[in-house]
Amino acid sequence: MTTLDQTPASFAVHIPDAELEPEPLDPAQIVSGEPAVTGKVLWESPDGKQLRGIWQITPGVVTDTEANELFVVVSGRATVAVEGGATLEVGPGDACVLREGDRTTWTVHETLRKAYHISL
Repeated sequence: MTTLDQTPASFAVHIPDAELEPEPLDPAQIVSGEPAVTGKVLWESPDGKQLRGIWQITPGVVTDTEANELFVVVSGRATVAVEGGATLEVGPGDACVLREGDRTTWTVHETLRKAYHISL
């Protein structure tokens, strides 16, 4: 189906209650614990370079290589240590910006749910 208008309809989502889908975590990323990740992409640009969605991780310690991302924590708490950079303490209401390519270690203290925008 082809449409001329690629602009999505406006919408609202209640983030705390949104149903999320399992997102397998690479076992090589798990440092400790048994963290589980779920998420949902709410919008993706036609070229696939912009993503908006919801992501959640249960307690544990994982490593990641970041995308260019802005997120706002809705619930939970984590410490995000950026290799060679800052250590960020994030919790409900906190906005965080991650730089593409940053290598991070996430210590998730309480199941963390965030709303995000990623630019690839």
